[in-house]
Amino acid sequence: MELQNKATSLWGNFFKVTKVPIRTFHMTWFAFFAAFFAWFGIAPLMIVVREELDLTKSQVGWSIIASVAVTVFARFFIGWLCDRIGPRLAYTSLLMFGAFPVAGIALANSFETFLFFRLLIGIIGASFVITQYHTSVMFAPNVVGAANATSAGWGNLGGGVTQLVMPLIFSGLVILFASVSGVEVTDVNEAPAEIKAMAWRAAMIAVGIVIFFVGVAYYFMTQDAPDGNYKELRAKGMLPQKDKVTGAYFNAMKDYRVWILFLIYGACFGIELTVNNTAALYFYDYFDVNLVTAGAIAASFGLMNIFARTLGGIFGDNFGQLWGLRGRAFWLFIVLLGEGIALMIFSQMNVLFLAIPMLIVFSLFTQMSEGATYSVVPFINKKALGAVAGVVGAGGNAGAVAAGFLFKGAMDWDDVFFTIGVVVAISSVLTFFLRFSPEQEAQEKALFEKAQLDLLQVRADRAREALEHSAQIIADYNETHEEKV
Repeated sequence: MELQNKATSLWGNFFKVTKVPIRTFHMTWFAFFAAFFAWFGIAPLMIVVREELDLTKSQVGWSIIASVAVTVFARFFIGWLCDRIGPRLAYTSLLMFGAFPVAGIALANSFETFLFFRLLIGIIGASFVITQYHTSVMFAPNVVGAANATSAGWGNLGGGVTQLVMPLIFSGLVILFASVSGVEVTDVNEAPAEIKAMAWRAAMIAVGIVIFFVGVAYYFMTQDAPDGNYKELRAKGMLPQKDKVTGAYFNAMKDYRVWILFLIYGACFGIELTVNNTAALYFYDYFDVNLVTAGAIAASFGLMNIFARTLGGIFGDNFGQLWGLRGRAFWLFIVLLGEGIALMIFSQMNVLFLAIPMLIVFSLFTQMSEGATYSVVPFINKKALGAVAGVVGAGGNAGAVAAGFLFKGAMDWDDVFFTIGVVVAISSVLTFFLRFSPEQEAQEKALFEKAQLDLLQVRADRAREALEHSAQIIADYNETHEEKV
């Protein structure tokens, strides 16, 4: 059953937050930004945590795996939950409950307790599925790729911002706590261990408090669909009843295309998660830079999300307009292959001024691949959108888990990156197995054209209103002028 009154324009109404789809768009990307910031808030501080808890390379590797492992299962579940209770309640619940392990990691005093909280924090990574689900039900086919990519990209931006901001928050807290304790600190790196321990813990508590209140705001500022919440729509017979959701979920999971996208998303978003977890340590250990500089370089990877993922979605929509659903799949092939090649080249850079630009190029293709993936997802099975979004999203974390095992082994990290690049390049071939029936191609083409016509009609109405308003102003002026004469 197709939801009605979806928005046919994103950029033309970008600041009109009185419109439900636009307000939802802004809330969902911001909620995902906050969740992503919290999810990887500890990553740029691992240099300090590693020293305090005396973690081995293997233990650091296990913490990387833990941060993304539980998210695989959380994303499977959250897609089903969105179909049952709607994205509004799902997001609110996830953020409010997820705030506790984010703040709770401040209690970690050993590898085991740190691993436990790092595992639980991974639950909030399921926020991505709700983000993609919510924008998919709010926007029409002509703009859904751009809306999905932008909301996810700006949310993923939190992974870059946290690399830059958390070391600064940590440094500020070190100076504050040192001042309160009467300890003189001229270099944060040389501060007493107990001061640094207090600082990183306080920083994570603050982040946990923030995402709790973002969850509260989400409840009051959004609704499930353009025409209302799922409870109301089901009462009006505009949505399938809850007891139909589970059957549709398992039917969607039988579609081989869902599992192809599962693997593909593991090869792009899974690699982004891996880089978010390892970049600061990689540049700190291999390029001999300090904590703040390593965080700033690592941030450049995530900050590309401000536009790169959006480009992936926009081009996905454009390829879809020209060549239909198979065009969207072909665009995905192009960017995924580019990602694999760029990562292989990055892994061979051993000079900082060459490594940084190559990291940015690699980031561009990675995030465009993610946007391109979710320009395809809404067209796989509209009756079980939550199932498809959840399974594909889980693939991203499954990819990160698989990559994480390489980082805990004996291989040097530059060799690990090269190996992953080869796997990503090979995985691009999977896009050729994303096939759609002639009937679905024709149906989606008709829906796309209808959305385009609706958008043109809206623009024509606005132009007519503007002309009528201008004509009225001229008439009023002429009438006033004649009276004066």
